[in-house]
Amino acid sequence: QVHLAESGGGSVQAGESLRLSCVVSGITGLLSNYCLAWFHQALDNEREGVAAIYIASGSAYKYYPDSKKGRFTISQDNTERTIFLQSDNLKPEDTGMYYCAARRGGCPGRTVMTAVISSGDFDLWGQGTQVTVNS
Repeated sequence: QVHLAESGGGSVQAGESLRLSCVVSGITGLLSNYCLAWFHQALDNEREGVAAIYIASGSAYKYYPDSKKGRFTISQDNTERTIFLQSDNLKPEDTGMYYCAARRGGCPGRTVMTAVISSGDFDLWGQGTQVTVNS
């Protein structure tokens, strides 16, 4: 059974950085067989895609919605079966739960073509880690 476990959240001041981690376990085969993503959910809002990554033929394909470019960086360590989200220059509106998600196979077409990262395209989820950014 696939299990995703996030960590690294916390309370920071605006302008500071956090590095979130997600350990993926229970996968048969390579982590690179999965599209992996981070989502942000603010209170009373829907989950919003922040970044996605897919590794194929030794190359890492990363996707960011326009609203998330520049401050968020996704990366993957296949050896440790971990993905990371480096979050810089955090703002109060970045407050909320951050979830790691996975789906088998490559990233969906709309992610590849338009960098839209939709929660409905992912079927494996972690429990989330809370990030609070104070102004």
